Amino acid sequence: MVILVIIKDLAEIACNYFTNRIIPKSLKEFIIIVLRKKGKKNYSLLSSYKLITLKNTLAKVLEKYIANIISKVVKKYKLFL
Repeated sequence: MVILVIIKDLAEIACNYFTNRIIPKSLKEFIIIVLRKKGKKNYSLLSSYKLITLKNTLAKVLEKYIANIISKVVKKYKLFL
């Protein structure tokens, strides 16, 4: 039951994106974590740090959903040979 609600909501978001080109702000937000690289002598340099970006999970699912739709259309109409 829950999966049907999720699929319906994803379909609505995807439809809204295609018709209005509007992506909810929450799907565009990322969390960036900054980690120090071990063994660096000078931590005042940017190269002494590593950035890890965490993307919204729902955004990842929506992107995959849209990619699958596009893939099916490409195969159906043989757009790439």
